[in-house]
Amino acid sequence: MTDTLEVKIHRYDRLECLYLKTGDFSALQQMSTDYPIETRTLIEKILELGNVDEPDINSKLLSYFQDSTLQAIISDVEIQYAQMDDLNKQLTDAFHKLKSWIPGIKVPLVYAQVCALDQSIVIGDESVGICLDKYLGADYPLYAKYYDKEQRQTMQRSYIVPDFLGFYLLSIYPLPNFREVEQEKRDLHLARIQWVVNKVLGRKFFRTIYVDKIDKYKQRHPSVTVEELLKINDFDRFKEK
Repeated sequence: MTDTLEVKIHRYDRLECLYLKTGDFSALQQMSTDYPIETRTLIEKILELGNVDEPDINSKLLSYFQDSTLQAIISDVEIQYAQMDDLNKQLTDAFHKLKSWIPGIKVPLVYAQVCALDQSIVIGDESVGICLDKYLGADYPLYAKYYDKEQRQTMQRSYIVPDFLGFYLLSIYPLPNFREVEQEKRDLHLARIQWVVNKVLGRKFFRTIYVDKIDKYKQRHPSVTVEELLKINDFDRFKEK
């Protein structure tokens, strides 16, 4: 592990919000120049507005966000996430710990964005995007229209890092033939990811009966490393003996 490891969230969201609020062409140019892959992902895969090379695609992007609700969300994101030093520190500390457990793990480029409530965490080839509009607080008025109470509990700042780590680890350790395997195996696979995230952050963000099963397994087998745990294919080993 290197002591110089530092995770700093790229503020793509600032350029995005500036363009979407004012139509500032220089902000759009910087989005496309400095973050071409992230801009393509936003337009083509998240919002599905069309091909990024279409002549009118920028107008489509701007028009899409002119809805008064989305404009209010953009303003609230700017206020709540004016600074993100706390999240940078949490991610840096988390990757220091992960590197000690999984030496080969790579630190992706991390960036923030606004996704019109479409997704929370976006996994790219070598990058991970955080959709700040999905983390405006459990009591954020707009959320009550679209999400139940349980969902809203995780839509707050404190869940950005656990969600980030969970989705990123799932991308590194996918479950083969996910759609074909039985539900219990899916639940146990997710649970071991969540167990690792809980351990990394020193807090039980994720609490399920399956996370408890993983915890009991680790208590019975303390010599099993985190990396070994994430690679186990025999899910019967997680059932209580």
